[in-house]
Amino acid sequence: MDPARLRQRLVSASLAGRYELFLGIGGGLAVLGLILFISSISGAGADRAWGLFHVNWIYFTGLAGGSIALAAAYKIANARWSGLVLRFAEASVAFFPISLLGLVVIFTLGYSHIYGPMAAQLPTMQPAKIVWLSRWVMFIRLLIALGALYYVGWRFVRADLVPDAFAARETVTGARRARFLRLTAGYDGSEGSIELNDHRIRQGSATYAVLFAAVFTLLAFDGVMALQPHWYSNLFGGWFFMACFLGGHMLLALLLIHNGRHLGIVDLISPKQRHDLGKLCFGFTVFWMYLLWAQFIVIWYGNMPEETGFIYSRLWGPWVPIARLVFLGMFVVPFMGLLGVAPKKTKVTLGFFAAVSLVALWLQSYILVLPSITTLPGPAFGVFELGPTLLFTGLYLLSYAWFGRTFPMVSPRLAEITLRRELGHHEVDVFDHEDADRDYVHDADL
Repeated sequence: MDPARLRQRLVSASLAGRYELFLGIGGGLAVLGLILFISSISGAGADRAWGLFHVNWIYFTGLAGGSIALAAAYKIANARWSGLVLRFAEASVAFFPISLLGLVVIFTLGYSHIYGPMAAQLPTMQPAKIVWLSRWVMFIRLLIALGALYYVGWRFVRADLVPDAFAARETVTGARRARFLRLTAGYDGSEGSIELNDHRIRQGSATYAVLFAAVFTLLAFDGVMALQPHWYSNLFGGWFFMACFLGGHMLLALLLIHNGRHLGIVDLISPKQRHDLGKLCFGFTVFWMYLLWAQFIVIWYGNMPEETGFIYSRLWGPWVPIARLVFLGMFVVPFMGLLGVAPKKTKVTLGFFAAVSLVALWLQSYILVLPSITTLPGPAFGVFELGPTLLFTGLYLLSYAWFGRTFPMVSPRLAEITLRRELGHHEVDVFDHEDADRDYVHDADL
């Protein structure tokens, strides 16, 4: 392996992303979705459109927050296998401003359509609960909490970008070069600046991980549980943010497949790396089911109407087909599909099961929110629901494309650690029983 040639290849790959597909599809979906959404909220379908606006805000906020939590956890655990693909998860930080804007829209234009049923029940509650669930107290609480989380998340990702922007600053020109120079101000590549920046990364990752758990617990309580204010579950917040964490892993599995080809490093993302990610996808799928069962069994055997009503309304009657799809897509299909070694290593199967899980996670957000606020007797999906779904999907793709066209999408320093680690496996005669010599990157690939 020639270190200089490898470093040059990685630097070139980090700047190669144009994401024309994301821009084209994302722009088209966002414009079409906005048109459909505006026409829906100005007519008889306003309640249905705003309900799906909230569902999609919860879903995509969870994906973005969970993706950065994934990156933070890998930093804390010093996960050396992830050096080539970690930036693919960090790029979701670009959705944070859109998430904050969505929160403002929900509590201004959409409040009566989303929280109207909850607000009608407030006079029957205890004084402290009336204050806690009041409109502007809830809004300020969420705005401060999410704003603080997003600030810490951006600082963490920014610190991780600095050495890579420094390595690529001479390669870029124009506005991008000016941005890289601003980003790397005060960083000169010396031992002292490297140590200081590494400290910022470690500090930012640890802070974000703790804040993520606390803030997304609050988001679960205010964004979902408050819609049916007489129901409560202490475990709901933990189950919710772990579902977002699982979603971040499944999204990374899809992005790993797309970005590897798009950036020209598909030969460097080895079956071993996909296997490691697949094991995490499988493990957190099981953990999601464990938390769901732990929450369900206590509430169900408690047999108190204020606790069981939330679950009963979703597991019996017209909503049960959605609940079954969530169970199948979030647990049964990924569990059975990723149980073996080969499906985790193969791009097609790993991508398929990740896609199934992400669709089921969207259905989970749908069934958590809609039965609490809709006036319809059961689930419905038409043009009123399509608008906000297309809008948020398009905005997520556009924000991701902006990040990919602006910042390095591969970290050469982290990628080299991963590749050196894999090359070192060829020097031993005994491999783990799940891996073979062909599953690692070879020197010829470089």
